[in-house]
Amino acid sequence: MAAIAVQTHLTPEEYLAWERKAPFKNEYLSGQILAMYGASRAHNLITGNTFNGLYNQLVNRDCEAYTGKMRIKANPITSYFYPDVAVVCDEPRFEDDVFDTLLNPTVVVEVLSLSTAAYDKGEKFESYKQIASLQEYILVSQDESKR
Repeated sequence: MAAIAVQTHLTPEEYLAWERKAPFKNEYLSGQILAMYGASRAHNLITGNTFNGLYNQLVNRDCEAYTGKMRIKANPITSYFYPDVAVVCDEPRFEDDVFDTLLNPTVVVEVLSLSTAAYDKGEKFESYKQIASLQEYILVSQDESKR
C-alpha cells in the first residue's frame, strides 16, 4: 500500500481522534499525516497468504496475528502505522479502551512495492526500531527482481 504525505501537522491526540473517524487509512509520522491508498492485487494476495501462514503457525500458542487494519504505535517519537501483518505474543497492550492501536507487536510484516519500498526500509523502519517488543521486521517484495 502506498503512502503520500499530506501537509497537515497534528498532535498525536488530534491524529488519533481524526483517524478514528476517517473513511480511509492514514499513517502518522512525527506530526505529518501520510495518506494510504489502494493496494495492488499482488499486494493483497501476499498479505493474505502471509497472514494465513502466520495465523496457522500460531494456533495453540500465546500469540495473535492481525491484518493491516490494526494500527501500531511507535515511541518516543510518536508515529502510527498500519503494517500489512502484525503479530503479538503474550498479552497484547493497547493505547486505550478502543483496542485499535497495538503498543507491543512482536513481528511486523510490510509488503513492498516500488512506491513504498524506500519509506518502508527507511523512515518507517527507523520508527519501528523504537518498539522494545519488536523482534522481527519482515519485508516482502511483491515485484520480481530482474536478473
